[in-house]
Amino acid sequence: MRGFIKAMVLSATVALVGAPSVARADGYVNPWAGVNFGSELANGRAGFGVNAGAMGAGVIGGEVAFGYNPSFFGTQNDFGNNTELDLMGNVIVGIPVGGTHGQGFRPYVTGGLGLIRTQVDGGTVFNVQTSNNDRGWNLGAGAMGFFNDHVGLRGDVRYLRNFSGNFDIGFNEGNFHFWRTSLGVVIR
Repeated sequence: MRGFIKAMVLSATVALVGAPSVARADGYVNPWAGVNFGSELANGRAGFGVNAGAMGAGVIGGEVAFGYNPSFFGTQNDFGNNTELDLMGNVIVGIPVGGTHGQGFRPYVTGGLGLIRTQVDGGTVFNVQTSNNDRGWNLGAGAMGFFNDHVGLRGDVRYLRNFSGNFDIGFNEGNFHFWRTSLGVVIR
């Protein structure tokens, strides 16, 4: 009887260790650098930020996207310290294509809602002090490519725009909008 119990315990241990792991979300962090365009003042202005998220079941996921753009409206001589920052909660949909052992390519679309904050503090030419916290949305597309299980590159293009209003009275597009293209390392 003791031999039977030992065999059962050994079999159960081997089965647990050899069993496939439970499916889990594919989490990632993506620091990036980019260039803003499509707005009179933002053309060619650099920015940086970070995206962090997870792809559940390999296709649909969520991410938090943060962008910071110093001197967004122009030089410090003209506008003083001026910045734009955005913080968005996004849905991301991407389909893995090819690759083995975590390598491969994943085109995606992403979009969501959040905050767009602009701030201008002084300047010698335009002495303006203003800041705005606006609701905003973004929509974009891009691709992630992985060299191995943990490291790859990600690039995308996004459109960001502010809006006002609510469900009762309707929504109005704001007048602040721009495009951003970015490239960065993605770590999962």
